[in-house]
Amino acid sequence: MPSALRLLTLDNGLQVTLRHAPRLKRCAAAVRVRAGSHDAPPAWPGLAHFLEHLFFLGNQRFALEDGLMRYVQHHGGQVNASTRERTTEFFFEVPPAAFSGGLERLCEMLAHPCLELERQVREREVIHAEFIAWSRNPQAQRQFALLQSAGSDHPLSAFHAGNRYSLQVRSQAFQAALRDFHRLFYHAGQITLSLSGPQSLDALESLAHQNAQVFRAGTQVQQSLPPSFNSQAPLRLQSERQLDVLYPCEQLCAGFEHAIDFLTTWLSNTQPGGFPATLRERDWLAQFAFCSLYSFAGQTLLHAGMTLTDAADAEQAYALLGDWLAFLRTTDLSSINQEYGRLQQCRELSAGAVELARRDSAGQPFRALDEQGLAALGLILRTMLDGQLHTASEPWRLPPANPLLNVTPVTVPATAAPEGLTLSSLLPSTRQHGVIYLRWQLASALRVRLWQVLDRGLQALREQAAQAGVQVQLSSCDRYWQLRCAGNGAVVVAVVEQALAILRHPCSQSWTPGTAEQPDAMPIRALLRQLPEQLLGRVDEALPACTISQSDLDSLWEYSTWNGLATGFSATEQSALNRALGKVPGRAGQHPPARIAAVRRWRTLPPATSEQALLLFCPVADQATGRLLAQHLQGPFYQRLRVELNLGYAVFSAFRQIEGCNGLLFGVQSPSASHAEIIGHIQTMLDDLANQLSCTDTDKQALAAQFNEPAMANHDVAEWAWQAHLAGNHQARLSDLHAAILALDTLQLQRLARQASQAEQGWLCLANGPAPGAHWH
Repeated sequence: MPSALRLLTLDNGLQVTLRHAPRLKRCAAAVRVRAGSHDAPPAWPGLAHFLEHLFFLGNQRFALEDGLMRYVQHHGGQVNASTRERTTEFFFEVPPAAFSGGLERLCEMLAHPCLELERQVREREVIHAEFIAWSRNPQAQRQFALLQSAGSDHPLSAFHAGNRYSLQVRSQAFQAALRDFHRLFYHAGQITLSLSGPQSLDALESLAHQNAQVFRAGTQVQQSLPPSFNSQAPLRLQSERQLDVLYPCEQLCAGFEHAIDFLTTWLSNTQPGGFPATLRERDWLAQFAFCSLYSFAGQTLLHAGMTLTDAADAEQAYALLGDWLAFLRTTDLSSINQEYGRLQQCRELSAGAVELARRDSAGQPFRALDEQGLAALGLILRTMLDGQLHTASEPWRLPPANPLLNVTPVTVPATAAPEGLTLSSLLPSTRQHGVIYLRWQLASALRVRLWQVLDRGLQALREQAAQAGVQVQLSSCDRYWQLRCAGNGAVVVAVVEQALAILRHPCSQSWTPGTAEQPDAMPIRALLRQLPEQLLGRVDEALPACTISQSDLDSLWEYSTWNGLATGFSATEQSALNRALGKVPGRAGQHPPARIAAVRRWRTLPPATSEQALLLFCPVADQATGRLLAQHLQGPFYQRLRVELNLGYAVFSAFRQIEGCNGLLFGVQSPSASHAEIIGHIQTMLDDLANQLSCTDTDKQALAAQFNEPAMANHDVAEWAWQAHLAGNHQARLSDLHAAILALDTLQLQRLARQASQAEQGWLCLANGPAPGAHWH
């Protein structure tokens, strides 16, 4: 069902966009402030980013414990913020019942922040920890180096993140600049508020009027215009196998950001006849990415990044890129603009509430390019080609229409579900969102290398499916592979049919070895990626060095067992899916649930960096108690370790279900604390809270409400059912969890906290350093 959009301006001058999308189950708000890091006084680098952090520390009306972040977390939502060069964005998503309270807190914190000095002193250290991590991140430093090409006079080449030395919070001049920045930009004339949800437009408008009047009236401030780029010609930077091409573009007409999205869509397309496919056919390209690094006031800095193979000719690769751009410039774009319009419509129909609100606040339409956008595209291409007119020499061709954008449901005779498939009714078919999980248990020592072949083989299908709003993921975890497809039910069925054919017989190009995946430079993220395999008890094995072939894949499938779960499909879609699953490789069979030994286990894992990173997973037998304890822990844990102890900016705690295992997960990355100190702080936190916890009806009701299907995101419902399936509970019901949460008492909560503190059900600790003592296995 299509959504409806309404634009209005409130009496105080604030611009509002409202989107009524009946299919949504959640609501979202996005505030876009026309001010960013380049608008801050040059004397105080990082001031805009610093102010973004300060907003979340509470104010007179809503203290930190009742502020937006805690409120959204309490209701099972998501919240975040981002400071860009010329804009700052704040956004959150919650169930409809919590939307008014979240919007009230968002508007209040931006209009009336508390800028108390001691809070600033503590938060500056958090900013400094972010700065240290940024300065040690190779990808971040590479991008910073690229931005230097803008020229020394352009603010892109300057430092804007902020650190302990640039944010001189005890200086009266700094405090005056901070308050002046807020006064100048954080008023109604400088803000766009976007609301999206299943409510009527009138209901959303009423919420906007109730909450956004808190902003001071004002008129839009003219942000200072940036100087010209240092060069108007394309710039090439090359180091080893990395080729970066920068395209500075200026004096672009309105609509240029929409045109950039159009260009990105087709330049990145991997179909035969396009740029990435042509380079891969020559075995030249390992990775390709194209994006805008910066856009403001008719300026943009476009970036094409190529990771080349050893066989590549960098000069010719650059020439081919220019040749493709010349081809696009002289081609009739009407057909792919229509295709782009269909793709955009599909994006709108599959986007969640927060994505819709953010796009609306940024003025990014879900439609094909209009005349203005096409004119902007022509100017961009002319600039990228440095004004040169030449005819493309390669036999380029536009990608064919994506058949998945026009899938129509197919009626097939009623077909029973195959033996290995469990059907779950948790996600109603009225949501028009089907999800299927298929999981194989494998014995082959070649499974890692064969997974890489299949993952490459699925790439083109994965991209086509994404354009049609369907997610396709093939993951590998120890001795298991998992295929997940989610989206419109009829399209999922078509995707599954193609995916299973590829899994059985990947194309010949898939067998060509790809470039090794770059390790995650942020150690806490690297540990999170390795956690599922460690929960399953992974034992590192040397990869066999033999040549692999189709016969090895055939043998792997012959000795594999599979099972799966489907939910959200209509009866017609389910019959079609059942028929498609008749070609699942392997034989049906159950997989034993994972079991975690009740001991303290420490695993030292890469990457070894100058910062200490640690994950602690505490298994929990009872899901209801574990979730309530996690809800009580989240705020105090963050407050103690991140704000008061200032261990680092990556600090979190949560309840997690991983490979069917329930547990409390704690994570810390710190530039100063040792692994022993981090684990000690976590244990002290659990010890101190064990006797202080209380179990109120309000807390239980707020948590239980998160597990009513109408309040849960579709993917969360499906994932909850799948995790229950992996744990051996094949017909789990949300109503049982809901009732169990409401029946909890304080003694149960305190008992679990003590059990977690003493590792009575085991601890699994992943760290990028050795264990601090002999009591770890």
